Amino acid sequence: MSKQVKVLVGTNKGVFIYSSNEERRNWSMAGPFLNGWEAYSVLGDSRNGKHALFAGTSHAAYGASIRVSYDFGETWTQIEDGPRYSEESGFSLNRIWQLVQGASSQPETLYAGVEEAGLFVSRDQGLTWSELSGLTSHPTRPGWHPGAGGLCLHTVIVDPTRPERIWVAMSSVGVFRSLDGGETWHTCNVGLARVPTGQPYDEIGYCIHKMAQDPDDPDVLYMQEHCGVFMSKDGGDNWFPVEEGLTMKEGMEPFGFPFVVSKTGDLFIIPLESSEKRSMKDGRLLVYRRHRDETEWLPIGDVVPEELQHVSVLRDAMDVDSLEPYGVYFGTTSGEVFCSTDRGVKWQRLPGRLSRVLCVKTWIIEGEA
Repeated sequence: MSKQVKVLVGTNKGVFIYSSNEERRNWSMAGPFLNGWEAYSVLGDSRNGKHALFAGTSHAAYGASIRVSYDFGETWTQIEDGPRYSEESGFSLNRIWQLVQGASSQPETLYAGVEEAGLFVSRDQGLTWSELSGLTSHPTRPGWHPGAGGLCLHTVIVDPTRPERIWVAMSSVGVFRSLDGGETWHTCNVGLARVPTGQPYDEIGYCIHKMAQDPDDPDVLYMQEHCGVFMSKDGGDNWFPVEEGLTMKEGMEPFGFPFVVSKTGDLFIIPLESSEKRSMKDGRLLVYRRHRDETEWLPIGDVVPEELQHVSVLRDAMDVDSLEPYGVYFGTTSGEVFCSTDRGVKWQRLPGRLSRVLCVKTWIIEGEA
């Protein structure tokens, strides 16, 4: 059966959808959908015999909401019983930062990470949502402070083999893990570089930028953090730096935002010059790759060598598809989207120039879409 590849792009002015076949040479673009709305998260879900496209939207006047389309963006419905905090909590719902599926054994489950930081779950394919209040009532909650992008829960990882084991990452709080489906939570920040935030809890205050899981070993986690690049081999109990090739080379620092992993164990990051400058050093848009069995990061892809690119790539603006060979995709703060199908060496610029790219997610459709 043929497959259709869709690249879902959330921007600060709506959602765009790129479409191609398995060769991924020629692309068409549709959109903008939900024009005028920020889309910090998008998710394509083809479980349960239907194609559901979810978008976490926000607007300065109308607030945050989740919307769903069953016709690839042509029409949308706002989820009426979406994530919301109680008035008694004192928390505000500003953005939907992350939408992810549950494990394969949970075909109707979805999770939403939000700002102010919290986690919500749906058990009915996104129709109704409830707060996993064990996280927001954690004893360290009074010490949670926002990073530059807000107090956002931006990463949700569900163990595919043990779906009751869930990790979340928040800026600038740290990593938390649950072993009981989100009822109780424990911090997992040992070995990370702590960012001074003035709060009194030693186990939090870590500015996680993005976290990813190994495709073959769910105990292996990777992280781009404000102060470096880290790895854990024990499910987040302990972290250690994996920065060979990034430090003290051409003035680089191990600072950046996205972190993605291919199904073959290739790790990808896009370093920025520094935490102060947050742009490409010398205007070179370089993608770094390291296989999980290797010891050094290498700048394998000079994306547009003929142009200066003084841009950034945000934490959720990079993804990898599940095809063979796999494709890598990312979008920039200047609204360009790129694709590589040769492990990140050569890059194709997809059609159009969008507004600021907030997230990039892939969606593989079986058959015609």
